[in-house]
Amino acid sequence: MNSYSNNLMKTALELFGLSVILFALTFSIVNASPVPQPLVKNSSCPSGYFTSGVYCVPSNNAKFAIVKNGFCPSGYYSSSSYCVASSNNSRLAIPRINSCPSGYYSSGNYCITSK
Repeated sequence: MNSYSNNLMKTALELFGLSVILFALTFSIVNASPVPQPLVKNSSCPSGYFTSGVYCVPSNNAKFAIVKNGFCPSGYYSSSSYCVASSNNSRLAIPRINSCPSGYYSSGNYCITSK
């Protein structure tokens, strides 16, 4: 093999390795548990959150929470006027407005990620 062929093979292997890494990162991001975010304080903060001004801010051990609208979706429990993910493996829940977007299924007044 000449120098050009060696460089071409090396570049192809590097691109393949990079594509494997990108696939793994994309897969882990898509399947990651929802990350707790500050919430507007409606009443007392949900478990795992503390008051900071007009917000409920997640502590280090907090799980993802969403404002409660009726019954909590599957994989969530009620805490004050919020629904909190039951585990770190709970799927993302968003408020349902009419039908759920592609990749989500309906659970009461919420849409839950399918994956």
